[in-house]
Amino acid sequence: MPKHPARRRSATLRELLRLPPGERVDLAAYDARATPGAPDGKQAALADTERMGRRLAGLQERLWAAGTAGDHRRVLLVLQGMDTSGKGGTVKHVIGQFNPSGCRIHAFKAPTEEEREHDFLWRIRRALPEPGEIGIFDRSHYEDVLIARVRHLAPPATIGSRYGLVNDFERELAEDGVTLVKCFLHISYEEQKRRLLRRLDRPDKHWKFDPGDIDERSLWPAYQEAYELALERCAAPHAPWYVVPADRKWYRNWAVSRLLLEHLRELDPRYPEADFDIAESRERLLKQE
Repeated sequence: MPKHPARRRSATLRELLRLPPGERVDLAAYDARATPGAPDGKQAALADTERMGRRLAGLQERLWAAGTAGDHRRVLLVLQGMDTSGKGGTVKHVIGQFNPSGCRIHAFKAPTEEEREHDFLWRIRRALPEPGEIGIFDRSHYEDVLIARVRHLAPPATIGSRYGLVNDFERELAEDGVTLVKCFLHISYEEQKRRLLRRLDRPDKHWKFDPGDIDERSLWPAYQEAYELALERCAAPHAPWYVVPADRKWYRNWAVSRLLLEHLRELDPRYPEADFDIAESRERLLKQE
């Protein structure tokens, strides 16, 4: 498996970062510090991210407006990655300029007692975006084939059956007007250690540190294998996976912004036409004292 392809100016970022369906995935072959498709240098990328933020906000408003007029389309951004890969940071920096009224952000934690009483997709369905919305999942239904696999939280046969259920679920979403943007934030083992150490060095970051994170690092090979299986078995043309190098935060934010922009441009949502007499409303308003 080659590393991320070299930049081709004619290629979209979706083409550069998308995993080919049906191929074996070897995450060790992907450079977590790579910057495929990015502008030249960090400062140029930061400036481009800011410009994209304004364009994304405009497209989000158009999508939200279209939804009020019966357009059933919506977008679901799925963020998966190891601890410190930047799922929360991506939400903060990429989604921060969106109108909260048109967004639905959900960070999935360990299932509650109520959630355990249902199948693993029950809580996911409850958090899906409504027509016109952009949904953001900080972790997702993939936890049930990731940590569940590594920590043996369910029988192997149960976990094995979930890949097919996930594929059926995502096909159902796509047929119902959901554009899936699934991003695996790919961080290296060394960079994760640096970020955990920085959390220990900064009192304002201690709340983000859990001593259990150190234990999880000892399971790194098992997690990589679990991710490889999930990426291999749950990639489809209607629900592809994008491997986003995440060692450089500026690139991660730029890349996710760009992926969202490409998908929203393709959707091309439109403001609905007025269903009232504009001239008559203007005349009435002007007559008021």
